[in-house]
Amino acid sequence: MSELTPPAVVSREQWLEQRLEHLQKEKALDRERDALSAERRALPWVEVTEPYVFDTENGEKSLADLFDGRSQLIVQHFMFGADWQAGCPSCSFWADGFGGFAVHIAQRDASFVAISTAPLDTLLAYRKRMGWTFPWVSSGRCSFNQDYGVTFTQEELDAGTASYNYGGSGAHGTECPGTSVFALQDGKVFHTYSTYARGLDRLNGAYHYIDMLPKGRDEADLPFAQAWVRRHDEYE
Repeated sequence: MSELTPPAVVSREQWLEQRLEHLQKEKALDRERDALSAERRALPWVEVTEPYVFDTENGEKSLADLFDGRSQLIVQHFMFGADWQAGCPSCSFWADGFGGFAVHIAQRDASFVAISTAPLDTLLAYRKRMGWTFPWVSSGRCSFNQDYGVTFTQEELDAGTASYNYGGSGAHGTECPGTSVFALQDGKVFHTYSTYARGLDRLNGAYHYIDMLPKGRDEADLPFAQAWVRRHDEYE
C-alpha cells in the first residue's frame, strides 16, 4: 500500500474555502447524473421472446416468474462458471453490498435476483458460506447468460469474437460480470437496460466509501485494479 501523505495542511478556513469550491463540482455532477438517469429511463425496450427456464429454490421458473409479482426486475450477472467451486472474488465483493436491499427495492415495484451458470446446489452452498440471503438462480440449462453477453466459450475467446460490453471491452474469461434490467407489461417481458465493466462501478457502495478516503482506492501499483480483493472469509 502507498504511504499516507497529506497533499497540504492548512487552516480550517482555508480548508472550508476549497471544500466549498469542490462542493459546487459535486453538485454539478449530481445534476448531470440525474439527467443521464432520466435519459436511461427513456431508452427503448426490446421484447424478450426466448423461453428461458431457470433452476430456482422453488423449482423451474421462467424469466417472467422471477419478477415475483412485480413489474420490474434487476438481474445481477454473477460470475460463477458451470464447473467452478466458488464464485468470482470481485463479484463476491459486490454481492457483500447487496445485503437486505431487496426489501427496499420491492417497495418500488421491483425484484432483484442474481443469475449464474453454475448448478443451483453449488450456488446455494456458496451463498450459505458467504452468509447471503438474496435470491440466486441457475441459468445453466438455457442461453440466458450467453444472450446477455456475460458467458463465452473458450473458442470465442481464442478467436477474438467474444464481444463484451457492447464490443467496447474485451472479455477477460468465459464468465464476465454485468447487470440487466427487465420490465413486465401485459404478460410480456422486455429488456430495458444492461451495463458491464466500469458501468458496474457505481453499484459498489464500498468502493464509493473508499473513494472518500485520503488514499482512495490505492490500486495504482497493483497488477490489476482489484488484485487486493478476496472473498470476505479469506482475508487474513
